Amino acid sequence: MGENTFVQDESIETIIQRYKGTVFSVAMSYVGNRTDAEDIFQEVFLIFYKVKPEFNDEEHRKAWLIRTTINCSLRVVDSTYRKRTTTTDELENEGSFTFESKEENAVYLALRALPEKYRIVLQLFYFEDMPIKQIAATLKMKEKTVKVQLKRGRDLMKEKLLEEGYES
Repeated sequence: MGENTFVQDESIETIIQRYKGTVFSVAMSYVGNRTDAEDIFQEVFLIFYKVKPEFNDEEHRKAWLIRTTINCSLRVVDSTYRKRTTTTDELENEGSFTFESKEENAVYLALRALPEKYRIVLQLFYFEDMPIKQIAATLKMKEKTVKVQLKRGRDLMKEKLLEEGYES
C-alpha cells in the first residue's frame, strides 16, 4: 500500500483481514501448533484494539504487528506451563499441518526444524516479502546480522532438503 493511501483510522476488521495471514504465519513459525498460534493471533489483535497505536505509514503498522506477534509468541514459548506440558491437541496434530504438494511440505518442515533466529528472518524475507532493512528494524538488529542469518538459514535449509532427497 502506498503512502498516499494510508489510513490511520481503518476499522479493526479491515486490518485483521489485511494482516491475518502475516500474524498467524509468524506465530505458527514460533510455536509450531495451530492452537497456540490462534491464541497469539487473538492476543495481538486485542492488544492492537486496546492500545490503538499511531503509525506513520502501512509499513510501520505491519512492523508493529509482526513485532507484537513475536513478543507474544516468545511469551508462549518461554512459559513455564508450556515447557512442562504437552497438550493432547499438540500430540494429535504434530506434523499434521500439510500443504498441497510434497515439496511445500518438505520446505515447511525444513523451515520448522531451523533454529528460531534463522527461521524468523527467512519467514519475513520470503513469505512476508519484507526487505532486509525492515526486518532489521522489526527485529531490532543490524542489517548485516539479518544478511548473515539469511545466508546461514538458506544453507541449513538446503542441507535439510538435500538430506530429504531434494536436489538444489
